Amino acid sequence: MKDTVRLRSGAVVTQTNSREAQIKNYLDRETLRMMHLAPGGNPIAYSQLNDGSIKLWFDPETAVDEDPELWLNSEGKHEELTLPSGSLIKRMTVKKAASAGYYSADRLTAMHLELFEEPVAFTRRQTDKSIIYFYDKQTTIRQPLKCVKCGKDVRFRRKLCRSCYEEDLAVRRAEGDAHRNAAYNMDRSRVLFFDLELTGFYDHDEILSVSIYNAFGEKIMDTLVRPTHTKKWKRTEKIHGITPDMVKDARTIDELTPEIKNIFAGADNIIAYGVSTDYSHIKYIYDTEEERLALKDKVRDCASEFVRYTQEHRPDVVHASLTDAMACFEIAWDGIAHTSIADTIGCMKVWETLFPNYYKN
Repeated sequence: MKDTVRLRSGAVVTQTNSREAQIKNYLDRETLRMMHLAPGGNPIAYSQLNDGSIKLWFDPETAVDEDPELWLNSEGKHEELTLPSGSLIKRMTVKKAASAGYYSADRLTAMHLELFEEPVAFTRRQTDKSIIYFYDKQTTIRQPLKCVKCGKDVRFRRKLCRSCYEEDLAVRRAEGDAHRNAAYNMDRSRVLFFDLELTGFYDHDEILSVSIYNAFGEKIMDTLVRPTHTKKWKRTEKIHGITPDMVKDARTIDELTPEIKNIFAGADNIIAYGVSTDYSHIKYIYDTEEERLALKDKVRDCASEFVRYTQEHRPDVVHASLTDAMACFEIAWDGIAHTSIADTIGCMKVWETLFPNYYKN
């Protein structure tokens, strides 16, 4: 038996003997019941009895009053049963047992929980009056879940055991490589990369800069934007470095809208890193839902493609920011990270690394 055991509840209980527990004034369940009390917290220690059963010890300071209704059967009569360890447990109905968090061994096994403590209550079947023991769910031990595919070995990743995961990974990797290495024959001049810097992190925040490049690396637009409602943005200013003074003479997004629309109209694909944020702001330059959906059809998300790549080839990479993607592919930054120009160029380089045959020739 281990010196310490972690229970399903998260409690870590230390092994002790009955004498030491009593010296520390710990109480077991039976003693608590005799005092018309119930455990009010997690156990703090356990002892292994001579018959192999486990007795848990509780801090009396956390004890609460026992609910007498829990121990009444359907006829309102009390019945008690002595366990091989000598502990006394009482009869209770299935419904009241469930309300107290007590379940049969079969139910707990189905929940992938291992019994640790001896029974805490019991009931009798109506058919033959045989005994069903109840165990406290909180004092069980969580067992590793089995693979959802083979049902034999312990899960490793994606709810699969190592063997099934590696088989699944081989299939997904082959499909992903075919997707990334396919020849898409895109015209570099009609593939755009863009990035926005914002006053905040939410949909109601305003645009502070717009950078758009084509896949030749040619700058199509790079401009600051003057917000019309927001006066200060201290939190994001620390990230992108754009101050209120820098944008005071810039054009508003409404003034830039015709130019941006014209640029986007000539594109087949518009790519950004983490496109959901950028799209959720840029879509409002369009008046109708039909126009917004047409823009969305052109949009591609470099971040989601990087995540797919890492899941198939680099499971050790656990974060998926543009900085992580640049580091993963050992791509050097052009400019200062988190500015719209540097992020746009960085996105372009990551995309071309992921899709080496994306363009014509």
